[in-house]
Amino acid sequence: AGKRRRAALPPGKGKRARSGPSAAGAEAAPGGAPQEYSIPPPVSQGKWKNKERVLIFSSRGINFRTRHLMQDLRTLMPHSKADTKMDRKDQLFVINEVCEMKNCSKCIFFEAKKKQDLYMWLSNTPRGPSAKFLVQNVHTLAELKMTGNCLRGSRPLLSFDPIFDKEPHYALLKELFIQIFSTPQYHPKSQPFVDHVFTFTVTDERIWFWNYQIIEEDASLVEIGPRFVLNLIKIFQGSFGGPTLYENPHYQSPNMHRRLVRLSVAAKFREKQHVKEVQKEKKKASKVLVQEDPTEVVFETPAEEKAVEIQLVKPESKPVVKDKKKLRKIQRKKRKKLFRTE
Repeated sequence: AGKRRRAALPPGKGKRARSGPSAAGAEAAPGGAPQEYSIPPPVSQGKWKNKERVLIFSSRGINFRTRHLMQDLRTLMPHSKADTKMDRKDQLFVINEVCEMKNCSKCIFFEAKKKQDLYMWLSNTPRGPSAKFLVQNVHTLAELKMTGNCLRGSRPLLSFDPIFDKEPHYALLKELFIQIFSTPQYHPKSQPFVDHVFTFTVTDERIWFWNYQIIEEDASLVEIGPRFVLNLIKIFQGSFGGPTLYENPHYQSPNMHRRLVRLSVAAKFREKQHVKEVQKEKKKASKVLVQEDPTEVVFETPAEEKAVEIQLVKPESKPVVKDKKKLRKIQRKKRKKLFRTE
């Protein structure tokens, strides 16, 4: 069967020819047909070699702030993957199998305990090493509401404190941070731009994480979040376990901190009670008599002795009257009688 032919279009209503950015000044090809243009290839034609993938997920029982922080890290790291929450009863070494199924070589695991303490695991699966941190002072992107903004999927610069090159355990953490937080070059989901900085600063034996945007006009930095503090607990040789490589001597568990706070409050209360008891004992104690001063007798003058009067007649009893008005009337009558008799 013959194919159905299109009807002849009127002149001037044909299909528009594709034209590139310089189509206006293009010359017509010989024969009267317009020259064809192709879309230029992307700027970076490199090969994606560093295929690091990071699995970011958590255990059950996290609060809303932890959930938002986890979502912010997934947004800032285009090479990350997500997974369902892990049950509390499961052992931590099960995460290595989950990473293998997800084809991930790094892992960020948020572990919640007592619905108030948050721990973060950074691990190189499946051989290690791994580090456990206590997360404090969490501020998410939605909570900070900063004025800055960065391109989604752009590659960050990593800025480290000079102390990371002096101490051996900080040097190990620096390499772990570089492999986890740096976006691989030529990643399919990343953008070929560098417009924000991840800073890791050591202050008060803790690692402070900030995210800043690079402003092109004056090369200044504007914080965009998220922001949190990592208190190092231990560094293990294996992934989520194994021999301990380093243990932080300055670390204090949240349970111990809460216990010390309660003890300090109780000590203040006991001190107040002790002060009250001491004051009561002072009031009850016998007063010490001060010895008489012999010089006080000089100023004493003897009083005149009065004659003793003996009353032989029994005094009249006063009538008990409750009403004062009646009492006054009786007194007036008595005075009148006395006056008449006189």
